[in-house]
Amino acid sequence: MAEEKKVLVTGASGGIGRAIAADAAKAGYYVICHYNRGKEKAQETLELITQAGGKGELIQFDVADREDCKAKLSSLAEMHGAPWGVVCNAGIARDGTFAGLSGEEWDSVLRTNLDSFYNVLNPLILPMARKKRGRIITIASVSGIIGNRGQANYAASKAGIIGATKSLAVELASRSITVNCIAPGIIETEMIKDAPADTIIQTVPMRRAGRPEEVSCAAVFLLSESASYITRQVISVNGGII
Repeated sequence: MAEEKKVLVTGASGGIGRAIAADAAKAGYYVICHYNRGKEKAQETLELITQAGGKGELIQFDVADREDCKAKLSSLAEMHGAPWGVVCNAGIARDGTFAGLSGEEWDSVLRTNLDSFYNVLNPLILPMARKKRGRIITIASVSGIIGNRGQANYAASKAGIIGATKSLAVELASRSITVNCIAPGIIETEMIKDAPADTIIQTVPMRRAGRPEEVSCAAVFLLSESASYITRQVISVNGGII
């Protein structure tokens, strides 16, 4: 790699985010690992990176807090310059039937999952546009494409991410910045730890949950120079769920 390209991964403290951060570092990127409250787990991610010979650092902010994002990310851009890539992975779930959802459960998911698209990317767009290069990847979900029982709030947030991603892709295409979305299905993370195995078998044609590494390989490809003509796409990594 001719220069050390820097990639910000939000929600890098575990699961899919950790896999993306680790694999991006293996591909030669300097990885800025974001966390909010899980500093210990984020530190573990950074240690995985450094132990494998990669480089990176930690950054803390709340993706749901617009002012916190603006302050921290503006400072980051001043310190490092515009990042080569941003992977918007941080998100939460608060599942429950719609009739039983509290206002807080609705609002917290939308603030964290959807508002973060603006909060994280808006401070970085102009620096990236001036460079006329870069990669933006958002992490949505199969729920944002087909919906899922008990996930009206989560599905709404992820469907919104898909729409926002496609719109931003059009705006940034002339600046040689690609903007794509990965929509994972059922992946072996903390989010599905209580899901019954028979539900997974019945839902997924491949009859198993996916691994975080099976998502991260798609992200690393989209970060690469080889993906320079791929933009405005939603790539499903879901074992065949339709």
